[in-house]
Amino acid sequence: MHLLTRTSLFLALALPVSGCGITSWDGTMGSLFGSSSATSGLVDRSPESLYAAGIEAMQARRFQQAVELFDTLEREHPYSTWATNAKIMGAYGDYMRNRYTEAIGALDRFIQLHPAHRDIAYAYYLRALSYYEQISDSQRDQRGTELALTALQDVANRFPDTAYARDARLKMDLARDHMAGKEMNIGRFYQRQGLFGAAIGRFRRVVEEYQTTNHVPEALHRLTEIYLRLGLRDEAARSASVLGHNFPGSPWYQDSYALLTPGAQASVEDRPGLFRRAWGTVF
Repeated sequence: MHLLTRTSLFLALALPVSGCGITSWDGTMGSLFGSSSATSGLVDRSPESLYAAGIEAMQARRFQQAVELFDTLEREHPYSTWATNAKIMGAYGDYMRNRYTEAIGALDRFIQLHPAHRDIAYAYYLRALSYYEQISDSQRDQRGTELALTALQDVANRFPDTAYARDARLKMDLARDHMAGKEMNIGRFYQRQGLFGAAIGRFRRVVEEYQTTNHVPEALHRLTEIYLRLGLRDEAARSASVLGHNFPGSPWYQDSYALLTPGAQASVEDRPGLFRRAWGTVF
């Protein structure tokens, strides 16, 4: 479970707007400004009322309208305190409507212009989330995952004692799992093609660089399989030993043990990608 939801992100940032003199808004630009024209009266609104209208639009989940209101506030009242707040709220609106590239650009500008702002930790975290939300599945290129990891690590390093950092560390674990999954997919492909040297490189990378992921037991088992296939029984036994020491109850260890021990039974658990092996008759 994520420590911070999209709703809590909004509550963490939205400033009190009571007393701004804004009347109830039904979500239309006309009712907000007392005109049928969507743009009429924008420049005549105070920064406080524009900001309040943006918050109200955000609460109503009218994110595009909220972003437009915050953009107007920045443009018409660039030197107000409300304009500074509007920058980050506009980025949040883009994030909520899945416009991650726009959100990242706005947050980069905010971080550059306001490095000492009270919500700077939030800005870094929202920027990291905007990368994180773009992580593709492990079958695809993982450049986006690398960017997300870098941004999440930045949050954890800069603001270590915050809720943002705790959630960033959780998401980093999930992102690393994606990276390891990509390595496993490539390694399995190489193994099926008989490109054992290339496969060994991928599986060893999972074991050495992604030790906290749940892909490590399978990677060690795949190494055991390949080493046996190549006649490197000592290397196979070493991989199986590491697997047994660290994951003694894993079905992957049971499979590796069966490969190395005549008469031992392989796991009956059905797992995607599990090879049907006949090596037990040979070894």
